[in-house]
Formats: sequence, C-alpha cells, structure tokens
Amino acid sequence: MAARVIIREMSIDDYAKVMALWSSIEGLALGDADTQRNINIFLKRNAGLCFVVENEQQIVGAILCGHDGRRGYLHHLAVSPSYRKNGIARRLVANCLDKLKEEGISKCHLFVFANNQQGMDFWQHIGFHKRNDINIFSKDIEFH
Repeated sequence: MAARVIIREMSIDDYAKVMALWSSIEGLALGDADTQRNINIFLKRNAGLCFVVENEQQIVGAILCGHDGRRGYLHHLAVSPSYRKNGIARRLVANCLDKLKEEGISKCHLFVFANNQQGMDFWQHIGFHKRNDINIFSKDIEFH
C-alpha cells in the first residue's frame, strides 16, 4: 500500500478528512485548539511544515509541525491502521524535521499522553527520548 501514497503539504481544504482520520486514532486527543479556524491559523503560521499522506484521494496520514523561532513542535501524527508498518509515519516526521532544519530550528519537542504506550514506543524507536527533567503545565485562556 505504501507505494501508492503521496506525501504533500497540508491545506485547510484537507480539514474534514484529516479530522476524520485524527478522530479514528486511539491515543490521539482532539480539543478546542483543533477547530477549523484554529487549524487554518496554525497552517498559515507554519506554512510548508504540515503534511498529509494521500492514497486515491483518501487521507491516510497527517502531521502538524510548527515552531516558535527556537524549538519545533510536532502534533497529531496519525497513520491509518491499515497503512502502518510501511514507514509512512517515519517519512512524515523526517519531512517535518528537514523543514525545521531548513528554518534553523535545532531541537523538536512533542507531547504524548502518559497512557499512550504505543505512541511512546514509536517515538523512542525513531530516536526521540522521554524527558524526565521537565513537567508540562497548561492553562485554558477564557475568551469573552
């Protein structure tokens, strides 16, 4: 199956198909930040850094990538279960890391839920390491 797929830059026109994929993936949580409006802002701010994998006009993989000028961040890596074990996720990550490097970004972070063992295993397998020296703190900002 991997031979027929193409990787291309994500556009907001992919939103419905990407959301359907993300919604189907165990261990991937979606929230308020994932509205079409917010994803559109993210894609514009991080032009050329986010990718989808397509097979016969079906989205079978996706990743969001961005940076703050110092560090890169990967979000929502997903590959449809029937397309896994073909190197697609690795290729998506490699594309993102290459693009970050082109923009002068030398380190990349990502977030994995503590109960997502499959996700942690994947990231460690491809060379990422779990940090034990930092904690993540979050706060919702209320809009009126």
